[in-house]
Amino acid sequence: MEKKNILVTGATGQLGSVLTKMLQRKHGLNNVIASDLKKQEHFEGLFEFIDVTDFDALQESVLKNEITEIYHLAAILSANGEKNPLNTWDVNMKSLFNVLEVSRIHGINKVFYPSSIAVFGDNVKRVGTPQSSNLTPSTVYGISKASGENWVNYYYTKYGLDVRSIRYPGIIGYQSMPSGGTTDYAVDIYHKAVKQEPFECFLEASTELPMIFMDDAIRATIELMNAPSETISVRTSYNVSGMSFTPKQVFHSIHKLYPDFEIKYKPDFRQDIANSWPKSIDDSFARKDWGWKPEYDLDRMTTIMIKKLRAHYNAIKI
Repeated sequence: MEKKNILVTGATGQLGSVLTKMLQRKHGLNNVIASDLKKQEHFEGLFEFIDVTDFDALQESVLKNEITEIYHLAAILSANGEKNPLNTWDVNMKSLFNVLEVSRIHGINKVFYPSSIAVFGDNVKRVGTPQSSNLTPSTVYGISKASGENWVNYYYTKYGLDVRSIRYPGIIGYQSMPSGGTTDYAVDIYHKAVKQEPFECFLEASTELPMIFMDDAIRATIELMNAPSETISVRTSYNVSGMSFTPKQVFHSIHKLYPDFEIKYKPDFRQDIANSWPKSIDDSFARKDWGWKPEYDLDRMTTIMIKKLRAHYNAIKI
């Protein structure tokens, strides 16, 4: 099997921290370079402080470590991005251009680029949103991701750079804290339940959004990157679906285990963002092209989230 040297940008983020560990297990501790502006406490493996908006720093790392694949996860997310739109655009796009150019110049074999359901606007079919829907996003994060999808398709078509991408729904995991996304209520709510604290939700009770459990998100990423190139028919970004639910539904799922858990709804600016996004996603292209199929539903995810977070907070108390 061909040796891979993998660089992960944004490796301390919600997705990056988990994906890095999976890649380390799969390819070896010394074959994965984690990079970010800060380092996780107790991190095991190879780590470099890289500002991915710095072309020279990125290129130096790629050459020094003989990188063959890049997972480019560094980005400013939806809710945080609205606080400083121009900076969000600059960071998200400059970092992507640097990754694409370094990859083109130095013959990187594969690049992974995460997109998001934030690329959709409110003029799409919101139930079962099709792969080829119009992209008129309502946030600068979504605008940057929609633009990025076209750029990665351009680099594949013009230069033959093998870039692959997933439009992630909201990702829910126990491994890290929320990181500024509109769907992050569905992470924070589990932390509050386990700590036996009331939860104030920034979305309305009936706001249905597509979500995916972290284990499914990681598996989808690995499966896409391992798929034969000839099976990849989408070179912008694949729709991928896990499950869809509302804040009220996740509350009731938790309430089965924590009968005294309380929730209040106090919608803020993130409600308008959520209202512009799909309620559910049609991921038939991913299922057909590389065999995608989610394994987790809401109640199964809740059971695991509660179990893992209980262990986490008990360990802190000890």
